Amino acid sequence: MRLTTFNVNGLRACWKKDFLESFNNIGADIFSIQETKLQEDQFEFDIDGYERYLSSAEKKGYSGTCTYTKIKPLNVTYGINGKYNDEGRVITLEFEKFFLVNAYVPNAQEGLKRLDYRMIFEDDMRQYLISLDKIKPIIYCGDLNVAHNEIDIKNAKSNVGNPGFSNEERAKMTDLLSSGFIDTFRYMYPEEVKYSWWSYRFNARANNAGWRIDYFVVSDRIKDLIEKVDIRNDIYGSDHCPVVLDINI
Repeated sequence: MRLTTFNVNGLRACWKKDFLESFNNIGADIFSIQETKLQEDQFEFDIDGYERYLSSAEKKGYSGTCTYTKIKPLNVTYGINGKYNDEGRVITLEFEKFFLVNAYVPNAQEGLKRLDYRMIFEDDMRQYLISLDKIKPIIYCGDLNVAHNEIDIKNAKSNVGNPGFSNEERAKMTDLLSSGFIDTFRYMYPEEVKYSWWSYRFNARANNAGWRIDYFVVSDRIKDLIEKVDIRNDIYGSDHCPVVLDINI
């Protein structure tokens, strides 16, 4: 099975930049996107052969998640126990052998002014994933908005304390991975340096001054089913690039 996650930074804009060509090129069974910036009545991006599930923020042009799937889910839920639907941050699809959780984790924002909200989200998400994992394995994907370790960011020293690389956010990622889950890319490629997001400023992408903040995290007990994890930095259309997981589940 092939799964993909991609923060499109506005689906309408990304669609005009060959999104569908990239989508077809990847050929995923399940394709999760974040930061759609669309309401249901604005959605004109259905794809033949896929069911799609959309969670929109109440604020127009903000946040939002969407999952396209070839495989009909047994059940679909939104948010975390009823929370975070106001920003369209989480969609969970239940399949026969696993849960897929697609998330757009809140950015702590400049000056870490939203860090407290982010910390609550992280705690809620960790407990949610632990509860699901008791039922069947989980695959948690999306823009998790944190570069976990120094290897995951180009300029680590100058970014310490910045949103996405604060000690608090990194510690929450450590807590999650200590709760029975693994970062699939780092598990497969312990020393590989590759990024999934680049600032639009300072020619960051051309200079590969990036961050790895888009992930597939899975239950530890299915780690041996992972075949490949690919950060597709050859695909443009957003300030992020897709991450592709091949897993024999």
